[in-house]
Amino acid sequence: MSLFDDPRLTTMGLLFEAHDGLVARLEPTWKAAGLSGLDLNALMRLSRSPQRRLRMTDLAIQVSLSTSGATRLVDRLARNGLVERVLDPADRRAAHAVLTDAGARTLTEVLPEYLAAVERWFTGLLTPEQLDGLVQALRIVRDAANPDAVAGVDP
Repeated sequence: MSLFDDPRLTTMGLLFEAHDGLVARLEPTWKAAGLSGLDLNALMRLSRSPQRRLRMTDLAIQVSLSTSGATRLVDRLARNGLVERVLDPADRRAAHAVLTDAGARTLTEVLPEYLAAVERWFTGLLTPEQLDGLVQALRIVRDAANPDAVAGVDP
């Protein structure tokens, strides 16, 4: 077997190809709402966080942005009324990104079509056992390769 035939290359190639294909299939759902994939990711993370808020630094880590990148993201979402920045009363140097009611309504409008596309192109293609195994495997890989993906989330 040559180095080029290593099954690890096939595994990574399949992961990249699946990711790229899924993004292409899901992208129309967030674009129809005037959002980018990053916007949707940030809004979903805020919606699933306690009190619909995250420290700016935790949001930056969760969406794989620098602090300045997260600031630009939150500024854009705030201009559209989807998020607001709130100073932390306990630490005036820190700020939180908070999902607004308008942001929650936007998610409520986008998610049904998004979830239908997720079902059609991803989760619905797998048996319940396959999906459960995939979720478990993804958590293992995520926790090893990107443990900060859940920054600011209580275990």
